[in-house]
Amino acid sequence: MNHMKFESPDMTAQNIDRIAALFPNCVTEASDGQGGIKRAVNFELLKQMLSPDVVDGDEAYEFTWVGKKAAIVEANKPIRKTLRPCVAESKDWDNTENLYIEGDNLEVLKLLQESYLGKVKMIYIDPPYNTGNDFIYADDFMRSQEEENVQMGMYDEDENRLFKNTDTNGRFHSDWCSMIYSRLMLARGLLADTGLIFVSIDDCELTNMRRICDEVFGETNFVDTIIWKKRYGGGAKEKWLVSLQEYVLVYCKNAALLGELYVPLTKDSIERYYQKKDENYATRGGYRTHPLEATKSMDARANLVYPIPAPDGSEIWPKRQWLWSKDRAYEALVKGELEIYQGNDGSWQVATKQYLRDADGTERLGKMFSIIENIYTQHGTNEMISLMGNAKIFPFPKPSSFVKQLLPLASDKDSIVLDFFSGSATTAHAVMQLNAEDGGHRKFIMVQLPEPCDEASEAYKAGYKNICEIGKERIRRAGDKIKQALLNDGIAIRKMTEYKATQGNLEGFSYGEWMEAPEVIQAKEKMASSLDVGFRVLKLDDTNMKDVYYAPDDYDQGMLAGLESNIKDDRTDLDLLFGCLIDWGLPLSLPYKSEKIDGCTVHTYNDGDLIACFDANIPESVVKEIAQRKPLRAVFRDSGFASSPEKINVFEIFKLYMPEDANDISKRVRVI
Repeated sequence: MNHMKFESPDMTAQNIDRIAALFPNCVTEASDGQGGIKRAVNFELLKQMLSPDVVDGDEAYEFTWVGKKAAIVEANKPIRKTLRPCVAESKDWDNTENLYIEGDNLEVLKLLQESYLGKVKMIYIDPPYNTGNDFIYADDFMRSQEEENVQMGMYDEDENRLFKNTDTNGRFHSDWCSMIYSRLMLARGLLADTGLIFVSIDDCELTNMRRICDEVFGETNFVDTIIWKKRYGGGAKEKWLVSLQEYVLVYCKNAALLGELYVPLTKDSIERYYQKKDENYATRGGYRTHPLEATKSMDARANLVYPIPAPDGSEIWPKRQWLWSKDRAYEALVKGELEIYQGNDGSWQVATKQYLRDADGTERLGKMFSIIENIYTQHGTNEMISLMGNAKIFPFPKPSSFVKQLLPLASDKDSIVLDFFSGSATTAHAVMQLNAEDGGHRKFIMVQLPEPCDEASEAYKAGYKNICEIGKERIRRAGDKIKQALLNDGIAIRKMTEYKATQGNLEGFSYGEWMEAPEVIQAKEKMASSLDVGFRVLKLDDTNMKDVYYAPDDYDQGMLAGLESNIKDDRTDLDLLFGCLIDWGLPLSLPYKSEKIDGCTVHTYNDGDLIACFDANIPESVVKEIAQRKPLRAVFRDSGFASSPEKINVFEIFKLYMPEDANDISKRVRVI
């Protein structure tokens, strides 16, 4: 029992808690001076987390590498970039809530910080394994001369030869560590408080990845390491042992909020364990049994010793005691939830029935094992053949069934799922498939660097110039296939129902299943029509705004003429709209509409979350109409007004129509 302390709060401990919540990598352990351990703050690392520049000091504290501080700086450094919509390459642009983003994931993750801060329920990534030929992220982690000397194998101040980095140490690992560290720092901010991140990795960088994740997410937020048996044989080319496994590191955002993790039972598990049937089968499915007899580990309780009537009229007494109280056991007996049978020795035995479904129809969940079997890399290859017609278009893709097995562990039916090393878009495929199976509305965000395909590759010969083109095409084809399969399921059920009406019952189908058939048909058809298999394509690009940061003496007449508009000439209204969404921190997947008002184009995003007009010479009538709609935010183009008084008048108009928000108008109405 906890006792009242009758003392003021420990402010130091509370402050450390706050630092740990924001920067878990900065909280470590130290001696309390009395032989115990206390929490402490790594102030050197904290200073670096709060500094835009590399802080001088020794990077040899705990787990470190050359360029670690620079990686932190890189993660925290602001950028002047934007995401430009590409409607032509999208699928179902107007209705989809899925995103496919092309660009360096480090910069994309920075742009997503406001719009998706704490909103992503699950992150799955399959980053480069650093095998020596798969690491293509050329980040500019600027290093000091001393750091460079270490990397080049120079001498220290005592003329001791410094260890030169090779393919097994130093820069080979340092560059990879810096690359993944900065991206995980940003990813943590996007993760929901109850969210999970899954990181696929092999033995090459497993140790370093574990240490990095311990720093970024905190050791206490480590959930487990999943072992994936990725193949079932082979190994003739292996130098030593036949390696059959890869790993998935699982971390949560906040272990205190996570709760228990359950997943739906697999088809194999149901068929294996829930084989028995009784009169409740139609509504509750099959069942399995567990002895009602208590084990010796349970403390003795007199109220758990009582007789249960046997079918022959005799009484069944426990050898020691029952698990349930008499009232509970007799209630289960009346409901048919106990199974009484004779053992091999002729004695009566009592077992409880555990049905597949509860009385209300809710199907039982289970725990996921930390070893994944029976899903192999070959399955991923077969998938690519089925979808793309060629296994070599994208070598060794993860099977969608592999990612689909992880999804229920971390996401509910309305979750956002992020993969910022999306590759062939396996994660998107898995999300769509699971939505089709359970009626979910999960949304995916795929991020991929448009790495060019080698001109000699099968992908290039098939017309794919970069990896993004492969990923987008896979989503298109997989989505169409999944949707058609869902429709076909409904059609099949309808045909079975028609057969039942004319020919009588079908052997192997229960009466309850037939009675549910019309509902199933409707559900399948509704799911197919509402299943989101589209995606909006957004591409990373430089800011929409012109570079106007010149000294006054640097201007000439030609430059002044070019600055009549502060927006780049090639940018469309849609470019500007999405630039505003990013700047204001609004989700990028919500619906919007465009309309003409007094000759001006007005864009309304998500029914008034933002209203924008980027036309030139915007009349007062348009401003009034927008103000009357009382949007949460409004944006106009700076060059849309001829003079400063006209711009000031915009704010006054909004105050007139939104007097209750007059004090906030300056924050809610902007010009670009």
